[in-house]
Amino acid sequence: MQSDTAKKISTADLTKMSMCVALCCISANIFFPLPFTPGMVTALTIFLSLTAYILTPKQTFTVIAVYLLLGMAGVPIFAGTGGLGRILSPVGGFYFAWLLAYPALSYLKGAEINFKRYVLMNFFVAMPITYAGGLISMMIMMKIDLWQAATMAVFPFVFGDILKTCAAAFLGVRLNAAFQSQN
Repeated sequence: MQSDTAKKISTADLTKMSMCVALCCISANIFFPLPFTPGMVTALTIFLSLTAYILTPKQTFTVIAVYLLLGMAGVPIFAGTGGLGRILSPVGGFYFAWLLAYPALSYLKGAEINFKRYVLMNFFVAMPITYAGGLISMMIMMKIDLWQAATMAVFPFVFGDILKTCAAAFLGVRLNAAFQSQN
């Protein structure tokens, strides 16, 4: 007999999770480097946000953990590369921060489908957690101060991340409405 804490996951949820892993893997390879930072601009953050908008916090964590494990195992899904080297580099903090940032976003998005709430929670929760991870890893790995790390890990990415947050929220609203109409 199954306990309440060990509920079965539905085929629909497994399908959504699998699609989110696949989209994360693909979108991470849509990238371009910036000459003044080891960080890269990728489409991945759109799909990490979308994952948080359409899945539960636990499912979101699982999707990100699977993505990270695939990359650490050597599958080239970390902006054109794979393996532990990327995780242990100055940008490794971004990767680990996602395990906290996006499940938190999923938790705080609320039950109501709401574009404005999606964007605000991403901007005030997921982005700061992600940037903090990147700042910390760059400061430690590159032996630089907070200001130098911010000029490489935060400032170049804020505008693009706001646009990607809006794109993900738009998609999240549409997908959640479609999922809701199927039930």
